[in-house]
Amino acid sequence: MAFVIKNQLRKAFLWDTVPVCRSIYSQTGIWEKKFTKETRTQVEDYWQKQIILHNEKLKASVNENREKFYVLSMFPYPSGRLHMGHVRVYTISDTIAHYQRMNNKQVVHPMGWDAFGLPAENAAIERQLPPDEWTYSNIEHMRKQLQSLSMCFDWDREIFTCREDYYKWTQYLFLKLFQSGFVYQKLSWVNWDPVDQTVLANEQVDDEGCSWRSGAKVEKQLLKQWFVKMTHYSKSLLDGLDELPCWSDGIKSMQANWISDCSGCAFQFKLKIRNELIDEVLSIYTDRPECIFGAACLVLSPDHILLRNKDFQDKLLDSDLQTQLANMTKDTVLKLSILAVHPFSGEEVPVFVANDDRFTEYYDGLICIPSGCKHDLKFVQTQNIPFQEIISRNNDSKEIIISSAQFSGMVLSEAKEAITAYARHHNFGGHMTSARQFDWLISRQRYWGTPIPIIHCAKCKDVPVPFDQLPVKLPKLSKLSGKGLSPLTEITDWINVKCPNCGGDARRETDTMDTFVDSAWYFLRFCDPHNLSEPFDSKLANLLMPVDLYIGGKEHAIMHLLYARFITHFLHDEGLLQTKEPFKRLLVQGLVMGQSYRVEATGQYIPKDEVELSGNTAVLRGTGEAVSTKWEKMSKSKYNGVDPEDIVNTYGIDTTRLFILSGIPPEHDMLWNTEAISGVVRWKNRLWSLVTRFIELKEGAPTESSRGTHKLEQKLRKERWIAIEEVTRMYSEEYMLSVAISRLIKMTNILRKMPDNLVQNCVEFEEMLCDLVIMVAPMAPHLTSELWKGLSNASNLQSQCYQWDKDVLEQSWPVLTQFEESTPKDVELYIQINNITKGNIVVPYEVATDCEAAAKITLESDIGKVHLSGENISRVLLGQKGYVINFITEEKSRHL
Repeated sequence: MAFVIKNQLRKAFLWDTVPVCRSIYSQTGIWEKKFTKETRTQVEDYWQKQIILHNEKLKASVNENREKFYVLSMFPYPSGRLHMGHVRVYTISDTIAHYQRMNNKQVVHPMGWDAFGLPAENAAIERQLPPDEWTYSNIEHMRKQLQSLSMCFDWDREIFTCREDYYKWTQYLFLKLFQSGFVYQKLSWVNWDPVDQTVLANEQVDDEGCSWRSGAKVEKQLLKQWFVKMTHYSKSLLDGLDELPCWSDGIKSMQANWISDCSGCAFQFKLKIRNELIDEVLSIYTDRPECIFGAACLVLSPDHILLRNKDFQDKLLDSDLQTQLANMTKDTVLKLSILAVHPFSGEEVPVFVANDDRFTEYYDGLICIPSGCKHDLKFVQTQNIPFQEIISRNNDSKEIIISSAQFSGMVLSEAKEAITAYARHHNFGGHMTSARQFDWLISRQRYWGTPIPIIHCAKCKDVPVPFDQLPVKLPKLSKLSGKGLSPLTEITDWINVKCPNCGGDARRETDTMDTFVDSAWYFLRFCDPHNLSEPFDSKLANLLMPVDLYIGGKEHAIMHLLYARFITHFLHDEGLLQTKEPFKRLLVQGLVMGQSYRVEATGQYIPKDEVELSGNTAVLRGTGEAVSTKWEKMSKSKYNGVDPEDIVNTYGIDTTRLFILSGIPPEHDMLWNTEAISGVVRWKNRLWSLVTRFIELKEGAPTESSRGTHKLEQKLRKERWIAIEEVTRMYSEEYMLSVAISRLIKMTNILRKMPDNLVQNCVEFEEMLCDLVIMVAPMAPHLTSELWKGLSNASNLQSQCYQWDKDVLEQSWPVLTQFEESTPKDVELYIQINNITKGNIVVPYEVATDCEAAAKITLESDIGKVHLSGENISRVLLGQKGYVINFITEEKSRHL
């Protein structure tokens, strides 16, 4: 009765002293029965501030005695505005962060900015602005957008890759790699983007030979570039995939296919001309390193870098050879006047130039080993080159190596291991890699990037900048005048320096680093972002690493993820990290797709309002020209984007969050359909009315239970147990938040059907309703915070399971109660066709976790007969542990 009297007095007082208008309970103590747009706005305005304060309270120093959870979404490039793809990935990470905090984990959920790079530089050129001014203004705007969505990032850990306090340590890691022999500079054929006027790594060129960013056709140029020896870690990176059971098979397959079979290696051959060693080394790959003592000669492609470099042509080739080389045909074979020194035996072997079908874009030199290779045997016989047989058989009929110094007598597998280990020990190769692997090209001929900390001295060659002189700062520019080789080449007072070794005149390196270097270690800086003496404290990093859940786009499966793994493997070997793999669990989220419209005759994209339907065909309004429609990644240029601010202003933050999490698993592309948001709005209204009904009935005096209530209580207990088990699994293991939402909607519907006397008196109802609000909270924190405030102040509360004086995000996650089941549990299997949910059927748990059985029973169901009869099904996808089955039809498959 105290609650009722207090509430009535408060209502009477407020009625006489404030204007008549709707306001939320948290501000007035009066529960508003209807969840109107005005109420929603007031709820979000009020609770947004409280949620931020709540998040601030939870930030503390790392406690090694408390279980951690490091959730990280790939940090964004500061383009200036969020798009729906950003909203999707950050909503997922924010939801998981809230969930883990409610499970008493110390959560690390940071945010930063991948702020260097071409887009900012190009934008600055177009606007005649300094790139830093453009970049920081974009960051400021995007940070406000994220905060307006109540994203609970730890802003105290915020990093900017373009700030000196970050890129100082990028340079530091470069120097560590340089010290360890993993960085080198060489003349190389490179991919040149004629639009952005810079070099691209092979991974940044698409299958059609175009730049990944500008779309321009890539050209080949000869430039001296900086490389990192990623090939030395090929085998480690390939084997490391077996240590990632929580990564999807698809992503692991992409990386494994990219690295390829690491059964061979490269060996380095010194070169002699006129009996004198020259300052040039040939590094040539072979897939038979165990047979290296049988090398009879080296064969180079006519396009080999050594032969195309004018400086070396005059040194290595007389005028007749240069003429012959320029006029080579498919059948021409040239013998060069240089000799290669065998790295093991020290013997001299001849060097030839020929066209060979085995030359590829990945390597342009061969070690010719006739023993056991018909192709090589034919070549040496044709050229009259002496050779040594090195493969024989022992008494057990096993193939062994002979005439191979201390390795003679070993079986092939033993010889391979011993020979490659010897080469690694003596620094002339032997690192296991594949024929198609290449080192990481990190040079970029642009201004807006991390300066490479190298000084070129005529006497001392390439000299690393001393560690205590870091960072090498980018000089300030008032504006960038245009594109071309690095603008740094024009800043003479920055370039001209003294050599740190000899004190003589020297020049700074003017190339900057690829931005993928910046992002290859940022997750480590998040562990210790304010450290002034080192990139990160190893003790802190070892407490927080690896990242427990890493969320980002599939487009980064090769480049970023591979580079990040490489850096972590290297730092592990340097003793700075205990973990070799940076990301324990990878959640790859799909794209947010919008429907685009394109005039078929011209290929021009047009806005939706210029399209009209003529029968079943889309046509251009006014002309009747045929228009094709297609689901594509949202883009301004395709007029199919949706502005997150418009969606939030129209529907609110919680509705936007719930909608973007519902319907499909995170891995699938989301086909944006604004009309479907109404389903989320209806669910929110039902939640509000459910709590409203509970508060009103609790204000009345308790009544005796009616007959049959005991069975309903049992039903509630069972449904509560099943819901907690399934929703918890979706939050903690599957990350299929759409399934969690479906279960929570079912939970809502069950509670709404309960009779008044049970709502008023039953502790099971009370606890199931509280658990429902708590489990929705990570996804819709504003709405549930207000719902909880109303629940916790209701009259005659019975449960002792909750902290009624604390907000919903401060509650502990519901714990499973003991519930005995005599028969196997049935579950609802949600049926999707091309990522769109069509309904659900109830099946045994065993069926829901078996793709073949689930597909069979679905096709036989009423839903299957209506929607799948006569369809050509190309793929059937089942959640890792069931509950959602997705049929991809042939027509849809062509667009995936």
